[in-house]
Amino acid sequence: MIRLAVPTDLPALQLIETAAGAPFRDIGMDAVADDPPPTLEELAKYLGDDHIWVMTDAHSTLVAYALVDIIDVGVHIEQVSVHPEHSHKGFGAQLIDSVTDWAMTHHHDLVSLTTFVDVPWNAPYYERLGFERIPESRLSPDLVRIRSHEQAAGLDSWPRVAMSRPTLRRPPPTSRIG
Repeated sequence: MIRLAVPTDLPALQLIETAAGAPFRDIGMDAVADDPPPTLEELAKYLGDDHIWVMTDAHSTLVAYALVDIIDVGVHIEQVSVHPEHSHKGFGAQLIDSVTDWAMTHHHDLVSLTTFVDVPWNAPYYERLGFERIPESRLSPDLVRIRSHEQAAGLDSWPRVAMSRPTLRRPPPTSRIG
């Protein structure tokens, strides 16, 4: 189930973030794996604006979350994290689709995010979800600011990219039977 976060969820979100960072160590990105999760105060800022969604499993255990900001091009996914014990179940895609639906109902045309280019569960994954890379020359002022902040934080030790997808509903994927 996807719902808006409540204050008592925040400590669990920190645990999800720490666990979700661990796989970066396996691909030589120790600095990303060691990055501390957002503080409770940082997470709480998203509560007041209803910009933090969580996903629970069948046992009501928190397994994933998404943080969003409103920027000049629409809704920006600041963070989406899935606990590795619950990865490969479509939870991240479901959260992103929920954010996209929310963005559309709030009259935003685009959902954006920034991510690592060469990490399999980053840019290649988001491309499968319909996101397209935004050339540096076409970044909005807010995306330039976000990318500058990431560079200052040392995230550009590995290639990064801004991506977006429209909020227009896409037809469901076709399946082949038989």
